[in-house]
Amino acid sequence: MPTRDETRANVHLTLALGDYDHTRDLVTGEVRVPGVDLTCMSFSIEETFSRFARFREWDISEFSLSQYCSMGALGDDWLTALPVFPSRRFTHSSIFIRRDGPVDDPRALAGGRIGTPDWADPAGIYTRGLLQHQYGLDLSDIKWSQTVDATRLGRLGWPDLPDGFEIEPVTGLSLYTMLAIGELDAVIATHLCDDFVHGDGTVTRLFSDSRAEEEAYYRDTGVFPIMHLMALRRDVYDAHPWIAMNLYSAFRDAKQRSVRRALDASASRYPMPWGAFEAQRAERVFGADLWPYGIDENRRTLDAFLEFAYEQGVCAARMAPDDLFPAEVGSAVRI
Repeated sequence: MPTRDETRANVHLTLALGDYDHTRDLVTGEVRVPGVDLTCMSFSIEETFSRFARFREWDISEFSLSQYCSMGALGDDWLTALPVFPSRRFTHSSIFIRRDGPVDDPRALAGGRIGTPDWADPAGIYTRGLLQHQYGLDLSDIKWSQTVDATRLGRLGWPDLPDGFEIEPVTGLSLYTMLAIGELDAVIATHLCDDFVHGDGTVTRLFSDSRAEEEAYYRDTGVFPIMHLMALRRDVYDAHPWIAMNLYSAFRDAKQRSVRRALDASASRYPMPWGAFEAQRAERVFGADLWPYGIDENRRTLDAFLEFAYEQGVCAARMAPDDLFPAEVGSAVRI
């Protein structure tokens, strides 16, 4: 006679996320989630976030760290999350100035005019945080501009900006055009502008060697900025609480397989010259785990982000890393 386990059907879950090598083996089914049948979908990041936030169309989704934390700080708890971070990047390289500006002198931006596409974007939050905490800039003394209308913050549930902060919406001109003609002193953005890539050299990065600055920042602070996490609808989690750890373990296994591929110098795993050499260089900075998942492994990064988000008005309350994830995930990953 079959046992109960043999007759129990798997839970069917839908998952949406970007196309990453470190999640590939989970998406293809080479790494299985015990007790779960996954249907995986991939869209642009903007579409994924928007459809999940507005319509809750699937069960598990890549999601903005800042939007998730802001919702949680306001008591909106229809989501929980896994300490799985598919997208992360350092942001010193995201600060652009004119070539005749203060190259390698971030303190010279004090009291200046800085543009950003979206105040609540995680990369912008980290960048403003390092300008404040590493270089001593008073963020409220800066004249901020953004291409996303500031009224959008309220529509998405972001709290009001702190006292003393003002954001002027930009209409008509791009931030990079405003920078090039002298209407802004700097732009914080993750997307490269045409002038930087193909232009006459008017726009350049604030840091002439941003890679060195970012490595030094990590060594000094232990912060490896997280942009996105994996969010899980709470009604699905409440119905099957065991899926949180099973999903976490599968994401972790897929990531570890990807890291091994990146470090393998015996074959050209990626179309990037010196790819394995660069991965080995990163290993010397970060240690054996180049892309850590888990709460304790990322506590400094998460704590820094939550501090920055609260100071900048993106989170209405000062949260702690353990507030973001189910309790059993936090305790189990330390066993």
